[in-house]
Amino acid sequence: MLPSIFGENLFDDFFADPFGMMVPARGNDSLYGKHARNLMKTDVREFNNSYELDVDLPGFRKDEITVDLKNGYLTIGASKGLDRDQQDENGKYIRRERYAGVCSRSFYVGGNIRPEDISAKYEDGILKLSVPKAAQKELPESTAITIA
Repeated sequence: MLPSIFGENLFDDFFADPFGMMVPARGNDSLYGKHARNLMKTDVREFNNSYELDVDLPGFRKDEITVDLKNGYLTIGASKGLDRDQQDENGKYIRRERYAGVCSRSFYVGGNIRPEDISAKYEDGILKLSVPKAAQKELPESTAITIA
C-alpha cells in the first residue's frame, strides 16, 4: 500500500500528461476524480421506430437517478451523497475515495417527443431507455420554383 502522497495510483500519476498537451484538460470531478470519463458509458442502438440507450450507472440507486426531457434534450443525471461525518465503530478510515457529487449527460432526441413516450427501466446498474424516433418531415412533391 502506497502512502497517500502519491495520489490514487502511482503509475497513472507517473505517466500522466503534466501539461495537458496530449488530451484536452478536464476539470476535477469531485464524485469520481480523474476516472469520471469512464462514467455513464452509453450504448445506443437504432431500431425501426425507436432508439434504445443502455447507460452504465453502477453504484447508484434508482432514487438517485433522474431523467428529464426539455427542449428536445434528454438529460440523464445521477447524484450520490455520502455522510462524511459518520464515525465507524470498527476502526478509523485510512483512506476514503468515495465522495458526494453529481454527474449528468445529455442527448438531443428532437423537439416532437413527449416525456410520456419515453420508457425507462433501471436494473443491475444499467439504465435502459427507449426513445421513439421523431417523425420525419415530408418534403413537398414538387421542387420546381416558378419564375415571375
